[in-house]
Amino acid sequence: MTIRVLLADDDALVRAGLALILGGSSDIEVVGEAPNGRDAVARVEAGGVDVVLMDIRMPVMDGIAATSAVLALPDPPKVIVLTTFDADEYVVRALAAGANGFLLKDTPPADIVDAISRVVAGEPMLSPTITEQLIRQVTDAVPDVRTGEALSRVGCLTEREREVAIAIGRGWSNAEIATTLHMSVATVKAHISHIFTRLGATNRVQVAIAMHEANLL
Repeated sequence: MTIRVLLADDDALVRAGLALILGGSSDIEVVGEAPNGRDAVARVEAGGVDVVLMDIRMPVMDGIAATSAVLALPDPPKVIVLTTFDADEYVVRALAAGANGFLLKDTPPADIVDAISRVVAGEPMLSPTITEQLIRQVTDAVPDVRTGEALSRVGCLTEREREVAIAIGRGWSNAEIATTLHMSVATVKAHISHIFTRLGATNRVQVAIAMHEANLL
């Protein structure tokens, strides 16, 4: 299956570079470009987009607002935010809003192609170190009173789902979870789908934040 990608960045040179990189993959097709968040949302609404590579800082509508708008649409595409700095506070906000992961703009071409394929397959887009940084930045600003709320949310998970959710919070890949918890990757994916539904999450970072707030990490 060909993965249809939309490039949203206000820098035409960045878009051209990404289009050139992705054009070398037989599994990926660049189906459109957008110079700002508003145009990106409009293009997604038109249909036929599987993944959006979303710049954070754009005119008219920034990447955070655009990410929220895109993910609010029926059957939304995956959203990968683009940034120059791995500790960008805007990235934290975008991931908390539901983005499926992020890429640094200087990521090697082969890794960009691999990342797009992985996010479509439901694989994590964040290293354990980055996941920990993001969780800390989000939860440090959250009052302790939210612990009870988080425990209530996590309480709806089965014991097996909770084990998988904790593993997600530790930044493990699907393969690592499968090996450690002695189950197939397909079963892991099924559990993750149920966890997302029960917690109202759209990405693994949101699951990790919920587990951290519940003091389970």
